[in-house]
Amino acid sequence: MGDRWHVEVDRGVCIGSGMCVNHAPGAFRLDTARQSRPVEADVDAGEAVLAAAEGCPVEAITLALADSGEVVFPPEE
Repeated sequence: MGDRWHVEVDRGVCIGSGMCVNHAPGAFRLDTARQSRPVEADVDAGEAVLAAAEGCPVEAITLALADSGEVVFPPEE
């Protein structure tokens, strides 16, 4: 079994660009306020979800290992 990521979207930062939905439509949805929400809090680690986080123009998406909480994205400065 592979890693699972806990997905969070900072709704105070999200601008509703929809890039996350374009990269990982099964993992993100835009709500009626056009802000992103993860479909599920914990998802299987994968390239599409990582691309969604990396592609967010305002870096509103955080990915962490579900079992340990270790941050996967964004990388530490």
